Amino acid sequence: MKLDALFQNPTALPTAPKVVEELISSFDKASVSTEEIAKKLSTDPVLSAKLLRLANSAYYHVSRSIGTVEDAVLMLGFVTVRTLVISSGLVSGFKTVPGLDLKQFWRYSLHTAVSAKWIAKQCNENTDLAFTIGMMHAIGQLVIHSAMPEQAMALDKIAGPLDGRRIDAEQASLGYCFADVGAELARRWKFPDAFAETIAAFPDPLSHEPVNDLAAVISVAAWRARVEQNKFTAEEIASCYPTELCEQLGLAPNILIDKMPSPDELSAGLEDLVR
Repeated sequence: MKLDALFQNPTALPTAPKVVEELISSFDKASVSTEEIAKKLSTDPVLSAKLLRLANSAYYHVSRSIGTVEDAVLMLGFVTVRTLVISSGLVSGFKTVPGLDLKQFWRYSLHTAVSAKWIAKQCNENTDLAFTIGMMHAIGQLVIHSAMPEQAMALDKIAGPLDGRRIDAEQASLGYCFADVGAELARRWKFPDAFAETIAAFPDPLSHEPVNDLAAVISVAAWRARVEQNKFTAEEIASCYPTELCEQLGLAPNILIDKMPSPDELSAGLEDLVR
């Protein structure tokens, strides 16, 4: 199935909740009325409840209890609230996906997101953008599994959805990979260009000229999340450590293992995001 045909399939395309669409369009606006966004958010009880649980979680250590969406925007800031709501909206957009363990998939995505945020901070990249794109980077997997379950499950036998070899397997079998699909989804959902460009480039950031450093951050973060997910041994880590990408980002040797907290630690308190 060609990439265009994939997106003609009505089962493949999740719809973003209305308020998520509004928040996506806010990326391009110079000034945003936070009151207006808070009001719109309040009309979605599920997302609002989730936002308040997250805002009061240990992750944010706020000094007092946050009781309303307006409070959340005030205490956490608009950018953080936008990141949380878009991430929650992505998770709720896919209820079941044939052949995929969604709980495991979103846990891996959250691990990539928190790792991307930590890595972005070390190399002065935009941490909120890194987190949101980290959350989204593998969303093409969900579209592929929804649109062509038989082909996707045949690929699962060669390399599982979270296997580092998956991209090559998809490329060989389909002529494109889940990163291409995710980039196209970002375009169709009208995310800023940086989203589609970064998602498309993350499988091999060094092959793009000039190098997209944010894509390198996502690539390294996805590697770190896979290490956690697959419980790699020290030997396995050493054999596939992303040295070149770390050099490109100016990261110290072995920082991802020696200095970086584990993705589990980094995501403590954010688990509600993927429930």
